Amino acid sequence: MRKIMIAAAMLAASMTLSAQPMKRYTTTEQSAWQESRASLSSKGSGATVITLDGSETGTEFRAWGTCFNELDLDAYRKLDKASQDKIMHDLFDPQGDLRFTAGRLTMNANDYAREWYSCSEVPGDFDLRFFNIDHDKANIIELIHAAQRYNPDMVFFMSPWSPPAWMKINNEYSVVSGSYNTQDPRKDYILYKDADAITDPDEVKLLGPREGVFPRRLATQDFFIQEPRYLQAYADMFSRFIDLYAEENIPITKVMYQNEAYSYTQYPGCAWTAEGTVRFNAEYLAPTLKANHPDVELWIGTFNTNRLDYVEKIIDNPSLRSQIKGIGTQWECRENLPAIHERYPELRLMCSESECGNGSMDWAAGEHTFSLISDNLGNGVDEYYIWNFLLPHGGISTWGWKQNALIDFNPEDNSYRYTAEYYAVKHFSNFVKPGDRIVGYSGREYSKTPVIVVKNESGYIVIAANFTDSPASLNVKLGKKYLNIKTSPHSFATFVK
Repeated sequence: MRKIMIAAAMLAASMTLSAQPMKRYTTTEQSAWQESRASLSSKGSGATVITLDGSETGTEFRAWGTCFNELDLDAYRKLDKASQDKIMHDLFDPQGDLRFTAGRLTMNANDYAREWYSCSEVPGDFDLRFFNIDHDKANIIELIHAAQRYNPDMVFFMSPWSPPAWMKINNEYSVVSGSYNTQDPRKDYILYKDADAITDPDEVKLLGPREGVFPRRLATQDFFIQEPRYLQAYADMFSRFIDLYAEENIPITKVMYQNEAYSYTQYPGCAWTAEGTVRFNAEYLAPTLKANHPDVELWIGTFNTNRLDYVEKIIDNPSLRSQIKGIGTQWECRENLPAIHERYPELRLMCSESECGNGSMDWAAGEHTFSLISDNLGNGVDEYYIWNFLLPHGGISTWGWKQNALIDFNPEDNSYRYTAEYYAVKHFSNFVKPGDRIVGYSGREYSKTPVIVVKNESGYIVIAANFTDSPASLNVKLGKKYLNIKTSPHSFATFVK
């Protein structure tokens, strides 16, 4: 009798599952966020790209976030108050479109600052008597507070692009000379200790898939001065920065020592060797955080190199691995995400910066961002950060790099539009919230028609896209039922209960 009752219950559940209607949201270049109906079926149509039986635990998702930059602030300041409020609501409000809960900050200037500045401009100030965030108080903190008005529970992580110039061997904010800085070209040889070596100030701007390795050649010495008093003073700067931002009601919950230590740039940057990276993090930054901010997590990154052996050389060091909570990856490092996720299962993964594009702000940029989110989430990433969220059209930086943004601002009439990247993000972040679990990914073999499955207390969320010129038909098997996904060429789709 008991077996009969169990069988009946399972049958009823199966019938309920198959009968449950689903909502489908679709975006194309011509029409954004169109709602329609969908349902599960007893038969699959097209290739089955994911099969789930309900027992999968997957990866717990933690946060969607974005970065706060001065050029975003400048565009924000030119908007009227109603537009400012709408944009910040849509980005940060828990009931808005993108529902960001986290942000990325910079100590000192990043490449989307108006110009170089640092929090410590007095050479030799090892006691940090003159360390301050006065520049930030007059600038970027305004944008952060505007976001916090819509989500006061936001948390932040911080990484510098460059230490103060006086703490570097070249005494410059940049790594190499170029047409957008004033560094003496004679200093360029110190990157490789090779007078005949050719440096490329625009190597980092080679967008899209790259053949071979990045960087093409690794720096042979640390640009940060490897003397104890410099290393300790720099660790103390992280601690002081956390304190001063806390006074502004901006909680920093994790830090990374350097943005893109493998980008040898003419904008703010700093080259580090594996040995220098381990030394600073394990011997200085980790103990300083433990003493002054034990609640702030130390992550290692941001890794933007596909030289897996170099990444492993750093993380495998036992004195460092035992003190870090996660790994920040971006750009080329994504190529090695499956290997990193398998090798370091105890460490969390973050996409610390989505790729920035080339200023086109077009549909192709949206497809690229959608593919990046899919592949990162499908390979163990549990936090994902967008780079620019609001830029003037063309998005050119002080250092001559055009980049994309979620929102395209027109300075001629102070109007704006939500780009395809905005909707690519919305197809994920509007539904996938902290605590949900990423349980299915169609894999890189379906890179032109990616599918992600997320499970929450209400059931499954299925997110798919078609980047081809033809309709696509595939399915996801959820228990004994199928969600048949038929997508138009160049479209995004999300299915929810």
